[in-house]
Amino acid sequence: MSALYQEEIAGCCRQLRLSSILAEYAMTTECDTNQEYLYQVLSRTIAYRRDCRIGKLIGSAGFPKPYDFSQFRADEVEFQTGCSLESLKSLEFMHQGRNIIMYGGTGTGKTMLSICIGIRLCESGIPVRFFRTAALINRLSEQKTAGTLSHFLKKLNKTEVIILDEFGYVPYDRTGSQLLFDYLSEIHEKKLVILNTNLEFSRWVNVLYDEQMTSALIGRLTHHCHLILFPGGNNRLRESSLNETYHEIAAKNRKEE
Repeated sequence: MSALYQEEIAGCCRQLRLSSILAEYAMTTECDTNQEYLYQVLSRTIAYRRDCRIGKLIGSAGFPKPYDFSQFRADEVEFQTGCSLESLKSLEFMHQGRNIIMYGGTGTGKTMLSICIGIRLCESGIPVRFFRTAALINRLSEQKTAGTLSHFLKKLNKTEVIILDEFGYVPYDRTGSQLLFDYLSEIHEKKLVILNTNLEFSRWVNVLYDEQMTSALIGRLTHHCHLILFPGGNNRLRESSLNETYHEIAAKNRKEE
């Protein structure tokens, strides 16, 4: 094919609203039959579109650093019944409509695992946003002050999974806590939340201030939820009140279903 044909094919792509990369593939693909040639050009174009979409989703997710499951060590992680590393890789929690709460000390792997899951979601075409919780609260407060909160929330609504990292690492002001509560209440059973924390449920009130609001938030997050423990050598986490409270809530939810 001559360069003329490449220009003509590119013009056809524009009229058909196809990616111009198809014209490039048309010049570099060689096959034995016309049918095989057409299939190879179209399938390469589809793969290119998919890779571009995945790259865009990962780029807009806000991950602080890329990780994949091959880098994650699960030997010191405790998964509750119905959840495993393999089920996370296959995104079963998405099909089940379950949130994920990861609980453990600093540096035990919660952030890494949540990013691994987030990138796998992006690779499956599912929009994700990653926030350090304090940063999201600051954004919500800034947008509210600027009068643009509804616009910001509309952008967040395009996301199917919200990852909140470092929940409870620093106290939040009352206005910020209320904004976070309002947002998580709004997306309850509409979007899924992956939340990483080093705080037992009994201590959440120390950063949210209001007992009723704290109780309501815990109830909504754990309504359909997997709890993953990161003991990291600290046996007290295995026996923590969070683990006990989680099982009490899970039992109650099973009775109500």
